[in-house]
Amino acid sequence: MGARMAGEKILLVEDNPVNRRLAVFLLRSQGYQVLEAATAQEAFAILASEGPHLIVMDIQLPGMDGLEATKKLKEQPGTAHIPVLAVTSYAMKGDREKALAAGCAGYITKPIDKNTFIQEVAALLGNKSRI
Repeated sequence: MGARMAGEKILLVEDNPVNRRLAVFLLRSQGYQVLEAATAQEAFAILASEGPHLIVMDIQLPGMDGLEATKKLKEQPGTAHIPVLAVTSYAMKGDREKALAAGCAGYITKPIDKNTFIQEVAALLGNKSRI
């Protein structure tokens, strides 16, 4: 392979297909491998067999929401170490605090800003930004 990128694996949990496509496109454009889940349940199924380096978690998910899912991940020894980047479309005062309290390592709001998103992901993966 000619690509000289690390290709870290990222699990994207997002129920909206349009938002999911955009995030997948942005992440793949940076050379990341992307696993996709539309619900927290799907995410847990993927995590049973895959060990992503980062989870990008939409907060508004059907069924179990992203904060609940993050709390669960942080309780499991197998997934507690994986950083979670929370994404929310309803930025209310106190939301960021709630996300961080649930165990999220970072927090961004929709509509996602391309550069902020890529920088946040790179920072959580401990990479120097490629921009």
